[in-house]
Amino acid sequence: MDYRHAVAADARAVADLFAANHHDALTPRERAEQGFVQGGLDVDAVRSMAEDGSLLVADDDGRVAGLLGLAAPEKISSPPPPVRALLDARDSLRWRGRPLSSVPFLLYGPVVVATGYRGRGVARGLFDAALRAASGRAEVLVAFIELTNQASWRVHVDGFGMTPLGEFTLGDRAYGVVASPVRPATPPTA
Repeated sequence: MDYRHAVAADARAVADLFAANHHDALTPRERAEQGFVQGGLDVDAVRSMAEDGSLLVADDDGRVAGLLGLAAPEKISSPPPPVRALLDARDSLRWRGRPLSSVPFLLYGPVVVATGYRGRGVARGLFDAALRAASGRAEVLVAFIELTNQASWRVHVDGFGMTPLGEFTLGDRAYGVVASPVRPATPPTA
């Protein structure tokens, strides 16, 4: 599996993978078992993310097996409502005793792994690729997870060890904010 930055040629496959795992495309049972994504990520949005380097993919010999968004908050020109709500909550969220507003961070997510690749370490590979990509750019990766998305919570908090920072509510939806420290790049040993 090759974990790399997305390119424009990935746009259709990434948009299709996102759409297939959207909350509205899944049954309640599928949402409970595998998790879900929300919002929009169409071909144009994917191309834009690929151009600015804010999208990683898991590439299995030319097939997109997974995707992960990774963006600097200041580079998001029109943040969707949940991202705006998280950014508005930065002063009340604390990372290691400091307000998140004082910590350099990257937004982590959405994350999707194609059905045939689940349980094979692809999500972990994308997470590790995000940590490498963030090294030197941020101190922490920050994600928000809708609290009804327990599958995502289990992967990120229980599986990857991301730390809960707090919650925010947007309309009738509650979100948990989680974070992971970015490990500094390790120089190669001789």
